[in-house]
Amino acid sequence: MKIKYKIALSYAISAFVLLNTFAIITYYFSAQSRKAEYLERLEYRARSIANVIIEEDTVKIDLLRKLDKTTFQDLYKETILVYNPAYDLLYSNLKDTAIKTSKYLLDYIKKNGEFSHEKSKGEQVGVYYTEGSVSVIVIVSSFDKYGFQNLQNLKRILIIEIIVAVILLVIVGYFFARNMVQPIDKLVRQVKTINANNLQGNSVDAKGKDEIAQLGANFNTMLQRLSDAFDLQKSFVSNASHELRTPLAAIISQLQVTLSKERTKEVYQDILASVLEDAENLSDLSNGLLQLAQSELNQQKFIFNEIRMDELMLEMGNLIKLKHPPVVNGRAPRVDIRFLKVPEQDTELICEGNESLLKVLFFNLLDNAFKFSSDNTAFVTIDFFTHDIQIQVRDNGVGIQPEELNKIFEPFYRGTNVQKIRGHGLGLSICKKIVLLHKGHISVSSITGKGTTFTVILPHNYR
Repeated sequence: MKIKYKIALSYAISAFVLLNTFAIITYYFSAQSRKAEYLERLEYRARSIANVIIEEDTVKIDLLRKLDKTTFQDLYKETILVYNPAYDLLYSNLKDTAIKTSKYLLDYIKKNGEFSHEKSKGEQVGVYYTEGSVSVIVIVSSFDKYGFQNLQNLKRILIIEIIVAVILLVIVGYFFARNMVQPIDKLVRQVKTINANNLQGNSVDAKGKDEIAQLGANFNTMLQRLSDAFDLQKSFVSNASHELRTPLAAIISQLQVTLSKERTKEVYQDILASVLEDAENLSDLSNGLLQLAQSELNQQKFIFNEIRMDELMLEMGNLIKLKHPPVVNGRAPRVDIRFLKVPEQDTELICEGNESLLKVLFFNLLDNAFKFSSDNTAFVTIDFFTHDIQIQVRDNGVGIQPEELNKIFEPFYRGTNVQKIRGHGLGLSICKKIVLLHKGHISVSSITGKGTTFTVILPHNYR
C-alpha cells in the first residue's frame, strides 16, 4: 500500500474513532440527563398528588378521582397508586387491572421517604408524604415517550453525521496525503532516472526545510560521494592498468628481441638484469595494490593488539636498512630515532592497533625518506600525550611542491620533481588508509629542496 493511502486511511480511522467517542459520550450524557429530568418530574408529580389529596388531616380520594377525569393526567401511560401507611390501596387510576405492589417496595419507601427506579416500560417514583397527622404513599410510573423519541432522533443524527464526516474525511485526507507525498513522488521519479552513467552533475530538487527536503539534500550528498567514488575507481583502474602494462610490455619486448637471434653471454646477462628490474618493479606494484586493497577493509576484519611503538620503529629501521644499499654517496643508511621527552611509564608508548598494518605504514614512510633523501638518513621523533602518540618521519630530500601537498595521498599520484625515481605513487595512499583505519591522523609539511616531514598521530586506544 502506498504511503498516501496509508496516511489517508490512518487519518480517516483516527477521525472515525474520535467522532465515535464524542458521539457515544454525547448520547450517554443526553440519556442520563433525560432520565434525571424525568425522574425529577415524576417525583414532583407524586408529591403534588399527595399534597392535593390531604386536606384537613383527611385523605380526599374523591378529589383525586375528579381531577383524574379532567386534565390531571398529562403523562404518557401514567400509573398512580396511593397507599396508606398500613399498605391499603386507597386509589389507583388503573381500571379492571389486578394491582400487586411488593411489600418490600412499600417498606423501602416508608423507611427512606422516596424511591426511584427505571424499568423497561418506563420510570417509577414513590414518595412517602406526611402532612399533619396524615401520611400516604404515592407511587407514580410513566413512560417518557417524547424523551426516548428525542434520544432516537439524536442517535440517527449522530450516525448520519459520522457517516458523512467519515466520507468527507477520507476524501479530504486523500487530497492532503497526496499533497504531502507529492515531493516524495517527485523524488522517486528523479531517482529512477539516475544510474551509474549519469551520476556526475545529477541531483534532485531539495527545497524547503522539512524532512523531505533534508532527505533530498542527503541524497544529493550521497550522489556526490558515489560520483567521487566512481571517478576514483575509474582513475584507479586506469592508472593500475597503465602501471601494470608498462613493466609487462618492457619484459615482453625485451624477451622478444632477445629470442629473435643468438646473443652473447654478456648481452643475455644485461637483458636478464633489465628483465629482473622490471619484474621487481612489477612485484612492488602488485604488493602495493594488495596492501591498498587490505587497507580498504573494515577494522573489524583485523585483530588489534597492544604494540610498543618505540620497539616497532626500531624494528622498521632495521628492516629498511636491509632494502637500501649499504652505502650511498659515501654514507651508510641511518635511522635516527629520538624521544621528545622521556616516558615515565611503558603504557605511554603503547598503541592499540594491527601490527602488520602499522609495519606497512612506517615501512613506507621510512622507505620514502631514504628514497628521496640525498644523505640516506631518516629522522624519527616520538612524542606522547594523554590520549595519543605522535611519530614524525623527516628527511633532507628534494621536498614536495606546495601545490602538490594536497594530492600526494591520492593513489598513483607522484610529484613532478621525483618522476625519475622509481615508484608507483601507492605508498602514501596506503599510509593514509591505514592511519584512518586506526582512527588516527596523518599530515605532511615540506620545504622544496630541504626536506619533508610526515606526522602520524595514533590514539592509545582506537575504540
